[in-house]
Amino acid sequence: MTRIFQTRTLPRFAGLVLLAAPLLSACHDDRASTQPVVGGSTADTRSHLIGSDTSTDTKTVSAGINAYLWRGALDTLSFMPFASADPFGGVIITDWYQPPTTAGERFKVTAAILGPEMRADALNLSVFRQVQQGGAWVDAPVQPNIATDLAGKVLARARALRSAATGTSR
Repeated sequence: MTRIFQTRTLPRFAGLVLLAAPLLSACHDDRASTQPVVGGSTADTRSHLIGSDTSTDTKTVSAGINAYLWRGALDTLSFMPFASADPFGGVIITDWYQPPTTAGERFKVTAAILGPEMRADALNLSVFRQVQQGGAWVDAPVQPNIATDLAGKVLARARALRSAATGTSR
């Protein structure tokens, strides 16, 4: 009697589970949660394919990266070959560039956009230099004003891009 009970009940139970699963999954509430998001913002944001719109003056490429600084860095460093450009992380790494006027010397630049605001402290620029000695490339010191001058050019280009986009000269 136990065996008959098991063979008749199992198909019914399986059928009930298969019927109930889609019905229960439809009971999802699509309303936004009122719970605060850890690390989130209280600003009203709308999602886009890349980044978000926070209805502020700041334009971003992705979360935390200022689009004008990003484009300004790409435009300013475009004379050098790029090894890597990551718009989501905000990092640009150039390949070694040898100026045509100086033989035996080459440069590499790493630019990192650190925040959503278009400010000087949201841009970290590092310049590396190597000189050729005995057929091998050897690290050499870089003049401190080179990174500062390059960062100034990136910021100037970013300001020009923002003013062209917004129609202002601020």
